[in-house]
Amino acid sequence: MTSRNPLPNTISRASTPLDRWLLPGLLLAFVVFYLLPMVTHGLWIPDETRYAQISQEMLLSGNWISPHFMGIRYFEKPIAGYWMIAIGQAVFGDNLFGVRIASALSTGLSVWLTYRIAQRFWNDPRKSFACAMLYMSFGLIAGQAGYANLDPQFTLWVNLSLVALWFALDSQSSRGKMGAWALLGVACGMGFMTKGFLAWLLPVLIALPYMIWQRRLGELLRYGPLAIVVAALVSLPWVLAIHHQEPDFWRFFFWNEHIRRFSADDAQHARPWWFYLPLLLASSLPWAVLLPNTLISAWKHKRQPVMGFLLLWMLLPLAFFSLSSGKLPTYIMPCLLPLALMMGHAIIDMLSQERGKSIRINGMVNVVIATAALIALLYLQTTKEIYANTEMFSLSLMFFALIGWIIANALQVLRPLLFWAMPALGIWLLVALLPAAMPSQIVNSKMPDQFIAEHLEALSQTSSLLSNDLGAASALSWRLKRPQVDLFNTIGELKYGLEDPAMESRKVTMDNVGQWMTEARKKGAVGVVMRVNSVQEVQEVELLPIDGKRYQRGNLEILIFPQSQP
Repeated sequence: MTSRNPLPNTISRASTPLDRWLLPGLLLAFVVFYLLPMVTHGLWIPDETRYAQISQEMLLSGNWISPHFMGIRYFEKPIAGYWMIAIGQAVFGDNLFGVRIASALSTGLSVWLTYRIAQRFWNDPRKSFACAMLYMSFGLIAGQAGYANLDPQFTLWVNLSLVALWFALDSQSSRGKMGAWALLGVACGMGFMTKGFLAWLLPVLIALPYMIWQRRLGELLRYGPLAIVVAALVSLPWVLAIHHQEPDFWRFFFWNEHIRRFSADDAQHARPWWFYLPLLLASSLPWAVLLPNTLISAWKHKRQPVMGFLLLWMLLPLAFFSLSSGKLPTYIMPCLLPLALMMGHAIIDMLSQERGKSIRINGMVNVVIATAALIALLYLQTTKEIYANTEMFSLSLMFFALIGWIIANALQVLRPLLFWAMPALGIWLLVALLPAAMPSQIVNSKMPDQFIAEHLEALSQTSSLLSNDLGAASALSWRLKRPQVDLFNTIGELKYGLEDPAMESRKVTMDNVGQWMTEARKKGAVGVVMRVNSVQEVQEVELLPIDGKRYQRGNLEILIFPQSQP
């Protein structure tokens, strides 16, 4: 039993001249609001500098098998996500665009998959556009599209696996089924090499109950092994290579990143079970008000194969993630494509029936949120002057983004049936301008590569590097293209890698920093990047020599010590 249209070459609604511009319009929005802003702000710590440095190190060392973070073993993730970011830097250079392009393209391909599967479900250009536009304008999706991390990539592979699953189920020919099952295997293999075993679990979590419900378990047993074989063929060469090069990788990765994160009491990022419920609402902004109507409508039609499949696709991963002890907001990104499909279907039905009340309320809520944010900004600027006099351009960008949000949603309030899509423009404008509109105190604290770039010439003349902050150290390493940055009184997420006896020299303590500095200065000039934001960090700086050049911005200090005289 499938939902395939018996007339696949026809459309269920008369096509209009406007329809041909819907997809190009999304492509234009992708370029303007996703790609262009990627070069307007520095790398956020800790994620962006980490992934930029690890991927750059692959290019520098030629080691495309084992991930290393500043020359230290880093086994928290497999390899494929680093490959994609490294390819971006290889093609576009070691710059902000090259680091972030993998995330942007992954999101863009997920938008395209949304369009394609909506087309397969309903064969209606308006619904296909609405679903793709909604997915592209969900706050969490849009916010991560220009952010260098692995979640957009992993989400793409999960999305592709579930889209391929539906195409396999919906195909009328054996050849079409086999092609779709093979594509599912490719997606699972790449997803596994991006973030691990979850890429195999999620398609099974959805396919098994759906096939049982549709009484098609035999089909799953016939074609499923093809996907397993393809997934194994995709991932097995690297699986064997990393085992040969780093025998301890799988022990650490499996137990620490899967078992411990899912069930341990001391799991990283521990959150309560209900953590994702309010987050789902926040992630769907600026369409959050439409979420209840969307879910109620989908539940009413849950016996239809399409809606049943979409509900399983969204709810089962959401329940699984909620059971995990360790939780991060981005984990639920794979749940948002089915939500966009259900919401797009519901909105177009509302428009067809000229029911604009919920759409108008959605605009009102967004206007209230943006107005409250604007008032809060004015209050903080008046009372605490969060933007200095030299930062009026950044403040103007912030005002422009919030006012744009208000105007876009006000149009939805005034003419909900005509301007129903305007909140997308508001969120795209906000996401594009917000990072570049940050006050200097946030930029200096969270984007240290910008400060480092200003002193790159002096730092490049040094022979040794030292930092007491992993984010600053990785930014320094990436900017200078030098993995060797020694770590002063900090370990953090490098605990496992630094346990290697060969890495003992990379650890500098408060007891031996004086000796380390003496030896390093014999070899040449020394560059130090320090975060000074606590009593302990002040004490760390006081242990350094006093004859270096010092540059300070916010809570960051750059110190250049000349080579000592023989």
